[in-house]
Amino acid sequence: MTQIFCDIADIKLIKKFNKKKIVKGFTTNPSLIRKAGAKNYQDYCKKIIKFTKKPISFEVFADNKIEMIKQGIKISKWSNSNVYVKVPVLNSKGYFMGSVIKSLNKKKIKLNITAVYNSKQVEKILQNINKKTSVIISIFAGRMADAGKDPLPEFKKSLKLAKSFKNVKILWASTREAYNYIQAKELNCHIITVPPKIIEQIEKFGKSYKNLTLDTVKGFLRDSNKSKFSI
Repeated sequence: MTQIFCDIADIKLIKKFNKKKIVKGFTTNPSLIRKAGAKNYQDYCKKIIKFTKKPISFEVFADNKIEMIKQGIKISKWSNSNVYVKVPVLNSKGYFMGSVIKSLNKKKIKLNITAVYNSKQVEKILQNINKKTSVIISIFAGRMADAGKDPLPEFKKSLKLAKSFKNVKILWASTREAYNYIQAKELNCHIITVPPKIIEQIEKFGKSYKNLTLDTVKGFLRDSNKSKFSI
């Protein structure tokens, strides 16, 4: 079954979506945390942890291996139970962060390997982890599609590669539309991380084609009346 995580860092929204049974965890990144208005990264993330016991990912933002490992260890100590340390598969210079992944994994730190785009990267990640400590591999489907690339073959290959790793979950990241949840489910993807607006759309699944048509027509009519259009 494909679990839904909420991709957000706004504390008010985390409080709201933490109450939803459909939401099984949360993902964040430095961009979302900045957008939420945080002034101190560590203090803000620790505040978030107070409001949820569900799995939540916080990302390192160092760009060299030594600092990444240091930051990863610090983040892991914010909570022993539900915090995953997000590590990019490559740094900004294009170097594979295998040694960072291996070092943190050996310390039994739960990881979310992020910014992954193909099965070759997934294969390299799997070569640097054990088969015990929890690892999420986040494949950026939406950004792939934005660049004109079909994400589905990469997910199929990645899921096959990870099949023997019971501790590894493949995550559909950069969700663009509610239908992506259906696609992730059809692939038997373990997790999809979704912005709040799209989670609310998923909750409304099941409308008939007629009702969809009526909603659309009523919306057009409402807007034309508000604008007092005439022909």
